Amino acid sequence: MASAVPAHVPTERVVDFDLFNPPGVETDYFAAWRTLQGGPGLVWTTANGGHWIATSGELVRSLWADGERLSSECLAVTPGLGEVMRFIPLQQDAPEHGPFRMAVMKGLASRFVVALEPKVRDVARELIEGLRDKGSCEFVADFAEILPLNIFLTLIDVPLADRPALRKLGVQLTRPDGSMTVEQLRDAADDYLRPFIEARMANPADDLFSRILSEPVMGRAWTFDEAQRMCRNLLFGGLDTVAAMIGMVTLHLARHPEDQRLLREQPELIPAAADELMRRYPTVAVSRNAVVDLEVDGVTVRKGDLVYLPSVLHNLDPACFEAPEVVDFARNLTPVRHTTMGVGAHRCVGAGLARMEVIVFLEEWLGAMPEVTLDPAQPVTMKGGNVGACTALPLVW
Repeated sequence: MASAVPAHVPTERVVDFDLFNPPGVETDYFAAWRTLQGGPGLVWTTANGGHWIATSGELVRSLWADGERLSSECLAVTPGLGEVMRFIPLQQDAPEHGPFRMAVMKGLASRFVVALEPKVRDVARELIEGLRDKGSCEFVADFAEILPLNIFLTLIDVPLADRPALRKLGVQLTRPDGSMTVEQLRDAADDYLRPFIEARMANPADDLFSRILSEPVMGRAWTFDEAQRMCRNLLFGGLDTVAAMIGMVTLHLARHPEDQRLLREQPELIPAAADELMRRYPTVAVSRNAVVDLEVDGVTVRKGDLVYLPSVLHNLDPACFEAPEVVDFARNLTPVRHTTMGVGAHRCVGAGLARMEVIVFLEEWLGAMPEVTLDPAQPVTMKGGNVGACTALPLVW
């Protein structure tokens, strides 16, 4: 339902754009968002209670990194979600954000990511082995949703048998369908995590949760409430984002068999290809709440206003990248130049892990599978949300 337009919002800035269901998103998530390009750099949508959307790449990038005037406390435009979830470190602001983020970063240090690579390969090979002789698959359900979640569950040392239930929770967080309240979603996650957290706090092991919780914050141990909020954050953070990215990467390969052939012939290009594909197909966005009045793009954002920052509108802005819609494996941009993984103090703590997973996926998939194409008899479908994604990706080979 459309909301009333606040008095400080100029009429010419008002649009009706629902981030959960933008026009045409079912067939092309990226085209749906690009309908906002070319107009003002900041618009106000009446959907989802009313909020600003940064539409220029420069504004998306600069506001994402603005931790002084904008807060991460709100988490999302979904009413009540931020107040209920209280993620650590994602919803924290300076100064408390720094010590908690540092503890999480130490748990995800590069040496641990490198040590995890063989497990990623094993899971990828097992999944590929089960698909190769079938001649077709629905890639989202048969691979994209399984690989990163299995890896994450291995990382935190919880049973793989729990994967289907946890996947449903992740979808409800990023693309809610109304079947669960935000309180029910939080409680379901907490009920699942509680015994694992209690065990890690009492007897630390070598899993991710144990490593993080063993790191003091501000010279003291974590409280149970803090530990729960952190583990809740990592659980949801690991459920959906990489699955969405792998789906989009594979959609590109299926549409461009010449890129499959190139990367098979020159596998040394795969790391650069992973970086470029992650730039070209971003699906994550963040929300910020203004803590002061600020002037942005010639309008006033009032204290308390919500501002939505979609990475797609930075990465695909021709003012920020030359021919941004073109996939160019020789672009040679470092991952910090684009906004797929965020920017500034809240850049994704799992960025290194996600990049490794995409690289290993490409190496294993292209090394073992024949050339794949889209199934002409079945449509590719997509969905919007705080993490956009393919919902169906039928492939044949």
